[in-house]
Amino acid sequence: FYYFVRLCLEKILLQCIIQSRTLSGADAIHALRPFYFAVHPDFFGQHPKEREVNENSLKRLNGYLENLQKPGFRSFKPTQLTFYVREREPNSSNVQESFSPSGFRAVSFTLHTRDLLSTVLDILNSCSLSTEHVQSLNVNSQPHKEAKSTLNRPIKWDKTYYSFTGFKDPEEELEQAQRVETTLISWLDDNEATAVKKLKKSLPLRKELERLKVELSHQLQLSDIRWQRSWGIAHRCSQLHSLGRLVQQRPEVLKNVKGRTVVFTDRSGMSAAGHIMLGTMDVHHHWTKIFERLPNYYKLQKRLLFLEDRISQLLGGIQVIYIEELQPLLTLEEYYDTLDSFYNKLLDSRLPFHPHSLRGLQMILE
Repeated sequence: FYYFVRLCLEKILLQCIIQSRTLSGADAIHALRPFYFAVHPDFFGQHPKEREVNENSLKRLNGYLENLQKPGFRSFKPTQLTFYVREREPNSSNVQESFSPSGFRAVSFTLHTRDLLSTVLDILNSCSLSTEHVQSLNVNSQPHKEAKSTLNRPIKWDKTYYSFTGFKDPEEELEQAQRVETTLISWLDDNEATAVKKLKKSLPLRKELERLKVELSHQLQLSDIRWQRSWGIAHRCSQLHSLGRLVQQRPEVLKNVKGRTVVFTDRSGMSAAGHIMLGTMDVHHHWTKIFERLPNYYKLQKRLLFLEDRISQLLGGIQVIYIEELQPLLTLEEYYDTLDSFYNKLLDSRLPFHPHSLRGLQMILE
């Protein structure tokens, strides 16, 4: 009885070992990916002899693998196969191999195993390919689990696909990019030399810009010369040269700019802050008209200040201000129209503010 029990236990244990080494058809295909990439006929388009040999051998290999998966199939004949391999690896001691005139490695081996796992390992070892990825496969997976896992599975190429085809592996590129992720210090190190070179090259032009600005400010007795946008140094010098030519050609129209600030912008006129706006796309004729209309602008500016005072009185002494840095760049006419519309609404509303009850507060109107 003891002998019978021991025999049964050994049989069960042997069956468990065989089951644990069972490989599914899908797992076998996945495990043989490095082999397929190395011998697939599509990669031998320029070599018809090697291509034909690999085609015939693959057909026989596929037939052998299909027979292994048939339930109850017991009749196996040793199958000798020859493949031309595209990758040069250290030669295996028990494999016959030689090199064809085209430089491919010819590998010959015989299949005589009776299960998928052993067959896959023999094929990979015979071609001197790595078998580490086979160990990570879940060889105990059942067919229904296998089918479930393949649903909605994203396409992910095996690493050997990139080594055989020469294409770049996006995962490796992403890892490299993350390893060399740009930091402020690394960016400064990489761009310091270029920045210093550009700075030295621009120094003469910067000095010329400063000279023109000081010269024109002194000649026209301006409070300041500004730019609304970040134009380049050469562009700014060109704008100052244009203003200098206008001074020489029409000095009489510039007599009313004393104490004012000139701002180069996208359009011409006077800003809500009282600055003279010169559109960079306008010609001298438009600039001349702006300078000729300055007296009218000054009158409108006085009316605007008066309108702000009236609004302040209606709102309990609150001060209405315009902050150029915080608000959109408006012309004097646009800002006056906004104030006038707001003032008329206040008159209609008749808000009951006590005089000077909001004195000391400021208000921005947009």
